[in-house]
Amino acid sequence: MRRRKMRKENSARFLFIQNSKRKEYYNNTNGAEIVKSSYFDNEFELGDKISLLCVAKGDPIPRINWYKDGSELVQHQFSRVVEWKINATFIKSKLEIDPARQLDAGTYECHANNKYSIDRRTFKADF
Repeated sequence: MRRRKMRKENSARFLFIQNSKRKEYYNNTNGAEIVKSSYFDNEFELGDKISLLCVAKGDPIPRINWYKDGSELVQHQFSRVVEWKINATFIKSKLEIDPARQLDAGTYECHANNKYSIDRRTFKADF
């Protein structure tokens, strides 16, 4: 049986946890946070309009990006992203696909990020 050496309390491994600047960064109350979003699992019929919503807060105001099956979405003739700044710390983003086609089925994500954190929500679209 092989024995592992025990680390001393002030070794580098414990410094990570005790470093006040890291703690301040990761526990920052201004980090991006999604406060409202669409339901996780949605069923649509072909030709319907798909609308997915994310509302995020943070300071500085978060940037919201949309992904489908792990790849960032680019707008095309059947989809668009609309964003509204609600106030200095809140932003609302809506992904619309109209009309929905069979290839639009999949897993969608919205990512809200600012310099302090990233938050994300996942949605599933089925036909």
